[in-house]
Amino acid sequence: MADLSARQHQMFPVLSPHQVDIARRFALGEPQHFEPGAFIYKVGDHAAPAWLVLDGSMDVFRHEGLQAGGLPHEAPITTHTVGQLSGEVNQLSRRPTLAGARAGASGCTAVAFDAAHLRALVIGSADVGEIIMRSFILRRVGLIDAGAGSVLIGTAGHAALARLQGFLARNAFPYVVLDAAIEGEGRALIERLGIVPSELPLMVCPNGTVLRDPTDAEAAACLGMTPQLVAGKIYDVAVVGAGPAGLATAVYAASEGLDVIVIDERSVGGQAGASSRIENYLGFPTGISGQALAGRAYNQALKFGAEIVLPVEVDRLVSPADARSPLKLDLAGGMSVDARTVVIASGARYRRPDVAGIATFEGNGVSYWASPIEAKLCAGEEVALVGGGNSAGQAIVFLAPQVQTLHLVVRRALEETMSQYLIDRIKALPNVQIHMNCEVDAVGGDPVTGLSSATLRNRRDGSTQQLALHHLFLFIGADPNTGWVSGRVHVDAKGFIVTGQTFDAQCNVTRTPLPLETSLPNVFAIGDVRAGSTKRVAAAVGEGAAVVSQIHAALSANPPARPASGLANGST
Repeated sequence: MADLSARQHQMFPVLSPHQVDIARRFALGEPQHFEPGAFIYKVGDHAAPAWLVLDGSMDVFRHEGLQAGGLPHEAPITTHTVGQLSGEVNQLSRRPTLAGARAGASGCTAVAFDAAHLRALVIGSADVGEIIMRSFILRRVGLIDAGAGSVLIGTAGHAALARLQGFLARNAFPYVVLDAAIEGEGRALIERLGIVPSELPLMVCPNGTVLRDPTDAEAAACLGMTPQLVAGKIYDVAVVGAGPAGLATAVYAASEGLDVIVIDERSVGGQAGASSRIENYLGFPTGISGQALAGRAYNQALKFGAEIVLPVEVDRLVSPADARSPLKLDLAGGMSVDARTVVIASGARYRRPDVAGIATFEGNGVSYWASPIEAKLCAGEEVALVGGGNSAGQAIVFLAPQVQTLHLVVRRALEETMSQYLIDRIKALPNVQIHMNCEVDAVGGDPVTGLSSATLRNRRDGSTQQLALHHLFLFIGADPNTGWVSGRVHVDAKGFIVTGQTFDAQCNVTRTPLPLETSLPNVFAIGDVRAGSTKRVAAAVGEGAAVVSQIHAALSANPPARPASGLANGST
């Protein structure tokens, strides 16, 4: 948990009279007066604006735990007075607010900033914008640490509960967990609703809605993470994938005035978002977690007006016969997005080993990432980790101090696949046992209770060794995440997308493809999904920046007819 005690002045800053005057130029409408105790906005309200207090005060609260009737408790956060602005990161988008506010004892007069006007303020005034962005980010951190937001009720160690925790954590949504097996608020709610074990975990959303064993998509819908798409809207850029490459594209494109939408089937950060610590990324000499890096990029993208849709799967890409016409992305659930250009940044999926029955234990003993949630589940136990790349090395360094023994299973010497600083650190860990020239040959366990063993086979002499363990981490390379675009663009022998070569003959385009452009005009590929790319976070970010200039060039070569409908998203 972050210690924010010394940063309260940044978390809840007071704007000077001059800064208030600047801010008011960007406000939505005239000031409004609220009588004492009147709601200004409630927890869970969609698209709630931020409010700048001009007179009186505003009491801000969050939900905490559950009352006997199953409704959330209210816990005070702060009282805003003259010169203070309410809100946090969600106010930069159309997502529901995680806090509520009432007028103080003497009432409150305040002026509103919806998402578009708030972004205009943040961008239009560098000084005030810096103060607001810092405070919003710190407030989100405070909400996460306090467990504001959703309440999860389930049995500790249950696979579905761990999945929901991981989903919320990777998307920086606060939550608190109540153990259903222990007397208290969670168990009381289960008994009152007559919940059976197969319906766990429960998720109580900030607006009070109760979900039984929800999928990630159902949880996202309840939290307002999946916005309503505007029918008929044509974006300048549609980015598929919210990893480092896709987020970089969103930041640079949106900051240059392009109308951007980012779509990801899981969460922000991609594979990099699961890295416990990235130590060789330029500008962070002490390292940064993948989740923290992704969170900063996400906030930047929101600041410049990019729309981010999670978790929604793209089913297929539909290209028009005319390069001047929009491309179409068909999404799960019958939705679709039209865009003048598409950037494929869908990355790669961790490869599943060819071991019978291993899929049965995914999320129930077998993991493809090592977050604090998994580390807590396996604390003090024996675990095995398969893989010799940098992502595996980062996971080893993170997990080893928290477990009894970590069995590292690799096919070849670490020096061939891993950065030296990670090798040196692993060699200094006393509880890491390296099984060289080995692979997982079999797994055992029960589909309900989870993994109980893994059998290793030596690839040289064929000998086997069985390990009794409940947690197996797999970092064994990745396959390109291109199923949704299969058959539409050229790929190499391994399935990675080829760029900068030739357009399909039927496209009827006379120009040559740009370096990051695929075999379809106005469709680009960047990051890990692209053939020949360097599989590093910095390289992905670089390609995300580089592709924006190529998007401009492509649109200039085939300028589409634009509707005369005003300004781009977030402009004033």
